[in-house]
Amino acid sequence: MRVLVIGSGGREHALVWKIAQSPLVEKVYCCPGNAGISRVAECFSLPEDGYEGLVLFCQEQEIGLVVVGPEQPLADGLVDTYRQAGLTVFGPSAAAARLEGSKIFAKEFMLRHHIPTAPFSVFDQSANAVAHLENTPGPWVIKADGLAAGKGVIICHDCQEAVNAVRQIMDDHIFGKAGHRLVIEDMLRGEEGSFIVLTDGKNIVPLATSQDHKAVFNDDRGPNTGGMGAYSPAPVLEGPIKDTIMATIIKPTIRGMALEGIPFRGVLYAGLMIVDGEPFVLEYNVRFGDPETQPILTRLTSDLVPLLLGSARGDIPTGPLVWRDDFSIIVILTSGGYPGKYDQGFEISGLDQLEDSPDLVVFHAGTKPSSSGYLTAGGRVLGITALGPTIELTRQKVYEAVKRVHFDQCHYRTDIAAKALRRF
Repeated sequence: MRVLVIGSGGREHALVWKIAQSPLVEKVYCCPGNAGISRVAECFSLPEDGYEGLVLFCQEQEIGLVVVGPEQPLADGLVDTYRQAGLTVFGPSAAAARLEGSKIFAKEFMLRHHIPTAPFSVFDQSANAVAHLENTPGPWVIKADGLAAGKGVIICHDCQEAVNAVRQIMDDHIFGKAGHRLVIEDMLRGEEGSFIVLTDGKNIVPLATSQDHKAVFNDDRGPNTGGMGAYSPAPVLEGPIKDTIMATIIKPTIRGMALEGIPFRGVLYAGLMIVDGEPFVLEYNVRFGDPETQPILTRLTSDLVPLLLGSARGDIPTGPLVWRDDFSIIVILTSGGYPGKYDQGFEISGLDQLEDSPDLVVFHAGTKPSSSGYLTAGGRVLGITALGPTIELTRQKVYEAVKRVHFDQCHYRTDIAAKALRRF
């Protein structure tokens, strides 16, 4: 079988890397891919008519499975287009992708189906949002309604900070049309975790637990990014709480979507806050997390392809998955200044020193080839991923590897997975 993966980041590199290991797969294509992905798959540029123009390519190349990585094409209805063309495609419909594409839809859906989440209010005008802030106690979490590449959430601890955030989102349009409407919700205090499942709309297959690190600086300080690192498994989500999450969040979400006439197929990602041992939904994603996918898939021993095919076809296999007992940690190397303005085009050195280690995998996110190797070509550049028998040893291994890689203005957090240490 031939497989096409759509996307160009570290998540797509991990998906291509894992899919290519399947005995069911003859060849993997990736559009548009990146410099690292090109070592595993045949990469090619988007046609002039965009992702929709790939239908003819899929038909000519007899693509047996299309895997859509990023959220924007899912929200734009790419899965619907491909299914109408007779292709087997993994991912939710545009209607189902509203769970991620609209924070307002997601919050109101959770309210209808009694899924635990923070109290919230919805606003269409900045003046009304400001009035609300001036008459309610903080702190608050302010969220742009639409997709903002993982950066549309601002945590505010005082009223003036919150008012400024509202005006930046709604009046200055820092997130474009994604901020035409917004949600203001009470800030939950606890520890975050990522609970990701695959589903065919009825049956559900949980993946390994993980924890993302969204803020750009240590100790979860600074603006949110697309993710600065992650690890799996996440102790905060291990044990009996898994059953609670399935019973109070995951199953009601899949069941609720079906009841509303919007069957959900693909990846359901629940970003959770654990408050006094109880899970609350912070957000839904409708695709594999980035960077959580990387440590999850490096631990997965089972073949991923039958799960993707089964989800797409409506008959996902529900047998138990096999996982490595190791911990896996990814540290993201970013361009200095990210998630704001940053320079790119810098030479990357040191990657060759990591190639022969069986417990290290380098996933490319924003790179392009050069005559001597690779250049930086994005905000998130590389994800150095390590496996090890304990959190302590894995952290030591991954940061030793990170220190071998160099490019100008490189930035990374030095506290990835530190929260896990406190739980042992």
